[in-house]
Parts: sequence; structure tokens; C-alpha cells
Amino acid sequence: MKPSSLIQSTLLNRDVGLSVSENSCVPLAHARGYCLLIALLIFSLCLPLYGATREKPNVIVIMTDDQGYPELSAHGNPVLQTPHLDAIHRHSSRLTDFHVAPMCTPTRGQLLTGLDAARNGAINVSSGRTLLRPELATMADLLAADGYATGIFGKWHLGDNYPFRPEDRGFEETLWFPSSHINSVPDVWDNDYFDDTYRRNGELREYAGYCTDVFFAEAMSWMKQQSESGKPFFTYLPTNAPHTPYWEPIEYREAMRKRFEEVEAAGGVEVNPAHKREDLIQFLAMIKNIDDNVGKLDAFLKKSGLFENTILIFLTDNGSTLAETYYPAGMRGKKTQLWEGGHRVPCFIRWPAGGLNQGRDVSGLTQAQDLLPTLLKLTGSEVDRPDFDGIDLSGMLRGEDMVDPERMLVINYSRMPQGFEYPAPDSPSIMRKEMSGVLWKRWRLLEDRELYDLNKDPMQTTNVITDHPEVAEKMRATLNDWWDGVKDIANEPQRIIIGHEAENPMMLTACEWLDVFIDQQQQVRRADLKNGYWELDVAEAGTYEFELRRWPVESGLALREGLDATPITDGKLLPGVALDIHTARIQIGNFKARKVIGKNSPFVKFTGHLNPGPKRLYTWFGDSNNQQIVGAYYVYVNRISD
Repeated sequence: MKPSSLIQSTLLNRDVGLSVSENSCVPLAHARGYCLLIALLIFSLCLPLYGATREKPNVIVIMTDDQGYPELSAHGNPVLQTPHLDAIHRHSSRLTDFHVAPMCTPTRGQLLTGLDAARNGAINVSSGRTLLRPELATMADLLAADGYATGIFGKWHLGDNYPFRPEDRGFEETLWFPSSHINSVPDVWDNDYFDDTYRRNGELREYAGYCTDVFFAEAMSWMKQQSESGKPFFTYLPTNAPHTPYWEPIEYREAMRKRFEEVEAAGGVEVNPAHKREDLIQFLAMIKNIDDNVGKLDAFLKKSGLFENTILIFLTDNGSTLAETYYPAGMRGKKTQLWEGGHRVPCFIRWPAGGLNQGRDVSGLTQAQDLLPTLLKLTGSEVDRPDFDGIDLSGMLRGEDMVDPERMLVINYSRMPQGFEYPAPDSPSIMRKEMSGVLWKRWRLLEDRELYDLNKDPMQTTNVITDHPEVAEKMRATLNDWWDGVKDIANEPQRIIIGHEAENPMMLTACEWLDVFIDQQQQVRRADLKNGYWELDVAEAGTYEFELRRWPVESGLALREGLDATPITDGKLLPGVALDIHTARIQIGNFKARKVIGKNSPFVKFTGHLNPGPKRLYTWFGDSNNQQIVGAYYVYVNRISD
């Protein structure tokens, strides 16, 4: 077996039931070392691939959250000034027709696996649909196997529990927060972007400063360490900004307000609807802070001698949330929508030592799935992954080739299950073929019922499907073929593992209720009365404790207790609604139990024996008449004996 096949086999067949131990890592370590040896031997034959250097290039991927194509001054934004991102734009190969999913988790899974969301399992931003199939190798796995140090600093959003956490998916250094945003349900209670507590290498740690500043600073510190050790690094820097809530340092807000008022007075910007004006100022202020941090990163790379031989990729995870209110950049749509503004985003790739610093526009349809196979080619990796849905763009980036003009892309993702208080087979979070968008040249077939010609109608106002049946049929055939390849796995739930030594004890949250949306701490505070169940896999037979809570441990609140509005650095958090909780029930597998709850109890605990294998966990809180109120937003699980 050739080295690349050995590594592929090791990665793709890893047993998620094995412990994360020194012994279990030996095969991968041997494969990684063998791959690095072979790669070094063939470098002399592949010098044109690496430019003027024999060293492996470092890799940095920056992905911002909810910043769209319009939010760059290089793209004509009338208010925002982004000199540092513009500098990357100016000296990069730029993918000018680059597409992601209209929501962030699907994009993240596609970026890290090179596979469509329907194939990799991460199809939604919550509701038990964020979990990236554990058997798939990630960008971090593959680069680590090729000798890279790997680190993540920021937003993960592909699973908060074992075996889905970044430390389970190839990242050796991890600084992250759970779920979709800081102040989400599984996040540390009352984190507010300032002086927060994040997860660092499996432990909770407090950090001073604003979130974006922290992630960039810690990433640079880690990169410096790797550089001094002589090891190439892969740094994944996915910011949570400018995702809501719009919290930012006051100096950025006031500077952006002044800038906004100047442009507004000159007639250069108008916000519609007007009530979005303050949100927009704060949103743009968050991006300005990102831009300043990008400037600090570039200064660090130059000072450290890393600038020339570092591949830097900048992209955003979906379309803008606010661009349509003031500057849509000639596109219709926003985040969560299939119109062009929902999924066409910037993507810049700079590598001076590799010749990718010429300011070259690369036309043709490209997508997030293309970046992993492209990186493996650019870095000279010997890891062979023939099953990518994306393609290698390295030749296109250098101007040696062009994207196939006949290429078609399919975009599909599951929708938010708003309005569903319990799991249902008709939930919008179930992915369906007709949810798709098909892209071909300048044609867009949306939901198999609307066809737009972007050349004549860039704002997608006129459906021409009846005028061009032959175009619609050709695109529909591609959609049908694609769906036939993914329909059997697209909606297959992924299971969190409980009772495994890699994460025991552990916390489950309502974020993973299948096909029910509870994602934000404000939903817990206002008591959204929903319920759902967790898809689990019991790792080992034994006695398990389940501690059911309405509030997380660190809140210190009792089950029936409410709380006042909470002052934070940038405003106040909602008051917490009190619930008249008197009873609790649980069911997992064959274990069922019910208890009456004391008035001041912060939790109710159930203990029972479980056998290994797949299980569903259900919980209920009831009133004094034993009528269901809500499910347990938080469940702390602990295997206490075999």
C-alpha cells in the first residue's frame, strides 16, 4: 500500500469508539512520519509547485461570520474602510464567482472536508444537525498527517461534544466556544464578547479582552511557537464577529458612527428600513475591528519572516445579514436565502513564495468544497483523497488553467425549524431535493421552480423558467443526479457519544434537540417552551447519572427561579422568566423514571444502568398537575461505574 493510501485508510477508518490515548494515536503518528519522509524525498522533483522555497508553506484560513461580499471597501462599500483586507485582495488570486452555503455550519463542514453538506452531515446551524460525520477526515487531520501543527482559534460550530469537537477532529491546539455564537445555550453563561471564558485544549479558561482580539492574539502567539520549533503550521481562524449579538468595543462603535454620519450627510448611504441603522453601525464596527486584527496578523507574519511562505485564505461563511439594507453590491438576497447575495462571498488566496500575489481574478464557478483539495495540492501533500466533491484549483490560481465553463454547482442545506415546538418529520430542518439551488454559468435554478439569468437580471426579479425550458431541464438533470447520490444519507442523524473517557462527565444542551431550535441563551432566559430529544450512543455499559437543569450550573439558579435583566459590558441581557416546575421525567432506552422536585432544587438527578449502543434521551419538566411545560435545556451526564 502506498503511503498516501495508508494515511487515508488510517483516517477514514478510525474507530470513534476508541479512547483518545497515546496508544490509539500510534498508527496515525507512524503514517504522518512516513508521509513527511516521502514528501521530503520528492520535493526536489516538485520545486515548481512550491515556488522558490523547499520548505512546506504555512497555512492560515480566516473565515468571518455573516460578513458578506459587499462588506469590503475593495468591493465598493460606501461606508466601511478595510485597508488590510483590501491589501490581501490586491495581492491575491481572487475567486470572483465563489459560493458557500447560505448558513454557516454547512459552509464550515464543506470547507473542512471538501464534501457537500448533504454528504458530510453538517446541514444546519442547530437542531441536532450541526454534527460533522466522525468518520470523515478534516483539513486538520490531513495536514496533521502531512507533518503540520494544527490549531483553531474561534468559532467551530460542527459539534460541541465527543466525537465532534475540534480536538476530536485533527486540531492539536484548540481555543474555541461552542455552537453558533458567543452567548449560545452551551456557551459559558453570560459570556458577552469581553473578558470571556473559552475552551482551551479541553479546559475552561478566562481571557481578558474583546473576543476577536483574543483569537488573533492567541493564534499569533501559537504560530510564533510553531515557527520557532521549525514545524509548519495550519491555523484556522474563524471569527464569531460580526455575527449577532452586535457587541463591540465602544471606540470602534463611535468611530463607525462618525464615519457613517459623514457618508450619510454626503448622500452616500441610506438605510432601508431605517430601524436597522444602529444595527448596521455596530455590524460595520465589528468588521472594522476584524480588519485591524488582519493588519496586526500581516505585520506579525512580516516581522517573523513568515509572510512569503504562508498561504493565507480569506473568506466569509455566508452572505451578509445587513447588506441588502444599504449596499447589496448588485445582488439580491442575504444569509439563509438562495438568491445570489445569500451565498456568493469573497475568497482571496495569497502565497507570495508560490506566485499567488499578483492580484489575479479567477472567474468561473468555485465553491468552499474546492479549498481543501486545492490546499493539499499547493502544500505538496501525499495524502490522497479521491472522494472530494470539490476540485483542485491550483492551476487556475496561477493562471495556468481555467475553471470548466460548463461546471454546475448544487447548493442545499436544511432550514431553521422555527415554529416547531417538538420534533416532526415535516420539520424544515429535514433536507429535501427541492430546497436546492443549481448554479450554471450565469443561470440560477432555485427550488426547482424559479430560473434567473444573471446577465440580464442580476437582482433576480424575473423568473424565466417558462422561457427557457431546455436550460431548466439541463440543470434539473444535474440536481436529480446529485440528489440520487446523497438522499440516503443527507438526513441521517449523527450521535453524540456518552460515557466515553474522552468526555466524562459531560454537558448536553437543547442545541442538539433533533429538529427543534433552541440555540440562544436568550431563549433560555425567556423560557421558549419547547422539547426534543438527543440522539446518543452509549459507549460503555454502566451506571449513569443524569442531572436535569433548566439553568446551567454556573448560573447558580434553582429550577423554578427567574432572574432580573443582567448588565454586561455592552448593554443588558434579558430578564429570566420563572417557571413553576414541580416534576421531572426521563427516558433513555429502557430506563424510565419520574420525580417530584423540591421548591428550591437547582436540579433533579436520575441514576440508572445503561447498556452500550444507540439510544434516544427524552426529558420533561411538568407543573403541579404533571402537565408538561418544557424539556431540560441542560443535562449533565456522568458514567459513575461499569
